[in-house]
Amino acid sequence: MIWVAVIGDWFNLIFKWILFGHRPYWWVQETMIYPNQSSPCLEQFPITCETGPGSPSGHAMGSSCVWYVMVTAALSYTVRWKDKSAVTLHRLTWSFLWSIFWIIQISVCISRVFIATHFPHQVILGVFAGILVAEAFEHTPAIQTASLRMYIKTNLFLFIFALGFYLVLKLLDIDLLWSVPKAKKWCANPDWINIDTTPFAGLVRNLGALFGLGFGINSEMFVTSCKGKNSCKISFRILCIAASLATLQLYNFVKIPTHTEYLFYILSFCKSAAMPLTVVALVPYCVHSLMRSTEKKLN
Repeated sequence: MIWVAVIGDWFNLIFKWILFGHRPYWWVQETMIYPNQSSPCLEQFPITCETGPGSPSGHAMGSSCVWYVMVTAALSYTVRWKDKSAVTLHRLTWSFLWSIFWIIQISVCISRVFIATHFPHQVILGVFAGILVAEAFEHTPAIQTASLRMYIKTNLFLFIFALGFYLVLKLLDIDLLWSVPKAKKWCANPDWINIDTTPFAGLVRNLGALFGLGFGINSEMFVTSCKGKNSCKISFRILCIAASLATLQLYNFVKIPTHTEYLFYILSFCKSAAMPLTVVALVPYCVHSLMRSTEKKLN
C-alpha cells in the first residue's frame, strides 16, 4: 500500500507540473471573467493555502489510491468462497466496501472544493487518476519481494527523474514553482503558508517513507520478529498495533524547523523514513524480545 501511495503521489507531482492547474482561492482574484471587480468572495481556512499547482488533487488521488488497494485486497479473500451462502456474502461485502469507498471519495472531493483549494474537475481527475495508478501497481509481483537495493534504485529513479524534469523545464524558462508566489500573494493569512505544501516537500516525504519501508523490511529485526513463531500470535499483533500507534503519535510532536529550506527537506526525509522503519521493524522486534523474555521467565 505504501508503494502505491508513493508512486501515486509522485505521478501527482508530475501531473501538476504538466497541467499548471490554478487553485480557486487565487484564481478568482486574477481572472478577467468577472467584470467591475465583482469576483466572488471565497472564504479561506488554515488548510486552504497550499502552494503547489491544483490539478489533479493530491488528496483525492492519494485517497482513491490507498482505499482502492484496501478494498480490492479485502475482496480478494472473499472471492475464493465457493458455496452458495458464501457467494451471497461476497456480493454483500462487495456492495458494502465499494459503497464505503465512494462515500469517502465524495467526502474528500467535497471538502477540498469547500475550502477553495480545488475546482470540481481537479478532484474528479484526482480520484480516477488514483484508481488507475493503484490498479496498475497493485498487482506488480516485484513489489512484494523487493530487496533493499530495489528500494534504493526506485528512490533514486523517482528523485532524479523529478529533479531532472524540473531542471530541464527551468532551462526552457518554465518556472514549475509559479504557484508559490500566487499562494503567498492571495492567501488571507501569511501564517497559513507552510513549506510542507510545496511540491518538493511532498516528494521528499514520500521518498523517505519508501526508503524507511525498504530498510525495515530487509532488516534483521524484521526477519527475527515478523517471520518468527510469534508473528502468528494474536497477542503479538495486538501489541505491535498498540505500540505502533502510540509511537506514531509521538512522531507528531516532532516539529521540523522551517527557517532553512534545505535543512527542512533533509529532516523531513529522515522523519518520514523513521516512521515506517519504526512500525515495520523496531516495534515488532521490541515486542518480540519482550515476549521471548517473558516466556523464558515462565519456563
